[in-house]
Amino acid sequence: MIEVEVKAKIENFQDMEKKLEKLGAIKSKKEFQEDIYFNSPIVDFAKTDEALRIRTTKEDENTKIFITYKGPKIDSKSKTREEIEISIEDSVKCSKIFENLGFKKVRAVKKNRQYYKYENFEISLDDVEGLSPYMEIEIALDDGADYSEAQDKIFELFSQLGINDGFERTSYLELLEKLY
Repeated sequence: MIEVEVKAKIENFQDMEKKLEKLGAIKSKKEFQEDIYFNSPIVDFAKTDEALRIRTTKEDENTKIFITYKGPKIDSKSKTREEIEISIEDSVKCSKIFENLGFKKVRAVKKNRQYYKYENFEISLDDVEGLSPYMEIEIALDDGADYSEAQDKIFELFSQLGINDGFERTSYLELLEKLY
């Protein structure tokens, strides 16, 4: 899967929620996410622009755990990249396996995320511990699909929502690493 994603800093969540409602976007879910990022013993993911994480999501009483690999970004305008994700049962055991193989924990990123659906877009308002408010808009494409049209549509949607700057290609992990 290719994840075409663009992120922008926003002023506040309340104003953006009103704009999304006016646009016709539908609130789909709210969840807490904790991402534990790892670095490889072979290559420095910060240099190769890759990511390996264990994500635990909590929505109401439901908890889900995933391992996600994100490949390097494949363009200069967005965070478009290959993403591979699998569901697992036990984050502690998985973390132990990674560490026994030489992977090092880098940092945990914790956020409350409100999701919206609009046409074929997934929109999230992200309240990340230690950062300003952000909004992400993404479209998932099949491998090999042309992503440039999807990018253009994402930037058009940001413009409709009054956002024409403040775009960020840096991950939340990288933003937190710069601060601390």
